Amino acid sequence: MADPYPPSAFFNPYAVAVDDEVAIALLADLHVRRAIERGEFDDLPGSGKPLPMPDRYDPDWWLKNLVKRERLVVLPPSIELRREDAALDERLDEIWVEDDVRHEVEEFNRRVLRGRYQVPAGPPLVTMPRDVDQTVAAWADRRAARAAEARARAHEDAPDEGRRRRRRFSRRSR
Repeated sequence: MADPYPPSAFFNPYAVAVDDEVAIALLADLHVRRAIERGEFDDLPGSGKPLPMPDRYDPDWWLKNLVKRERLVVLPPSIELRREDAALDERLDEIWVEDDVRHEVEEFNRRVLRGRYQVPAGPPLVTMPRDVDQTVAAWADRRAARAAEARARAHEDAPDEGRRRRRRFSRRSR
């Protein structure tokens, strides 16, 4: 099938000086036209329906729709730091290297100190910086406890596997 929109139908390259932006726009237009002909834009959800617009003019309508659609939460820095402080230990438990844990705690402390020196926007900031060495020691203790628990679970499962192996070997020896 012949292309109904050959590139020469859009422009004569010798008649106009084409820079990169114009060339990209022309190629994008060409791809959109070809997609329309193939029917790729048929039966899209919401086609033929009016856009949901507010009753009165609001210059930030698109931003508000984005926040609602994506379920974004915009909180004051003090509340955001409280939430981050509460979830910090869980986030640290996902890290395997002590240097990375130290770096994460130091970054948290920098954000807390930056929040303390800013003019408060919302409730007062009550979150305190964390002691890096104590936080790393607590992380190491939690990690050791998880490792011991995993070894205990593996030890409980190990006798069953040993019996199975013995049966296999005993079957072969018969």
